[in-house]
Amino acid sequence: MSNSNDEGLGYWLRWQVPVCALITVAPSVVALYVISKVKTDPLFFNALWKPQWRNLNPCWLLCYRAFAFICMARILFEEVFLVRGASAFYFYTQWTFALAMIYFALGTVFSAYGCWVCLNTPLPENGARDAFLKRDVEENVAEDDVTDEIKLQSCHAQEEFQQRAGFWGYLMQIIYQTCAGAVILTDIVFWCVLVPFLSNSHFGLNMLMGSMHSLNAVFLILDTLLNSLPFPWFRLAYFVQWSCLYVVFQWTLHACGFTWWPYPFLELNTPWAPLWYFALAVAHIPCYGIYALIVKAKNSILPKLFPHAFLRSY
Repeated sequence: MSNSNDEGLGYWLRWQVPVCALITVAPSVVALYVISKVKTDPLFFNALWKPQWRNLNPCWLLCYRAFAFICMARILFEEVFLVRGASAFYFYTQWTFALAMIYFALGTVFSAYGCWVCLNTPLPENGARDAFLKRDVEENVAEDDVTDEIKLQSCHAQEEFQQRAGFWGYLMQIIYQTCAGAVILTDIVFWCVLVPFLSNSHFGLNMLMGSMHSLNAVFLILDTLLNSLPFPWFRLAYFVQWSCLYVVFQWTLHACGFTWWPYPFLELNTPWAPLWYFALAVAHIPCYGIYALIVKAKNSILPKLFPHAFLRSY
């Protein structure tokens, strides 16, 4: 329970408030500068829906993304409508979980559209078709089983399909990389800080909480192992902006009279508050770095283990 010192103007006149505000605002300003200045390679539509595995039908990636979306939607529905209600979104975990669900929704749409376009695009004449058939014969693939596969795989040879991704494609990539850091951050904080040291009625471990703080990362990492999306480093800035937005949201709620903080380390009426805020700000770098290492390992190890099956990044 909060006491009278936790309410009113006096709460915001503590010395910790401007220090924590600076720790929050400074990374946000730097992130905005990076987003505005850093240029990256163009994103092509193919990268949004094609697997990075040569012989994997893109329909499998479509099915996986749809499955992940349905599972996450079911978990979030239970959390919001059957357990906590709207107060579930006081927590950073639910923000990130919902964002990951949006990524899989967009990924499902792009995968479905990409498969549909390929299946309805005329096959390349002579050369590309013959090369595809010859390759499949060499790999001992039966001729009567490759008709639909030809239509999907032949898109690798169609230059006209190498179009730039539009607004929604870039948004999908931004959400993907924002979730990459956010799911690592939420799961590490939950399993390494909240469960061992701060377990109570709000953080008690159960099947639903355990699923939300594990399946978010599992689903995203499996998608990473399958997809062809590039992972430019500078989108750490979007991850930082996402977390800063959550902190601003919490401060706004508290200023409007919600005296309970969903995470004790966001509380401002302790001399340790600036240290907590600084530690959380710094933690964004290794959390994003962990996921970047996963992507780097994927692109360096898998081509060596599966040289004939794993394609290089676009």
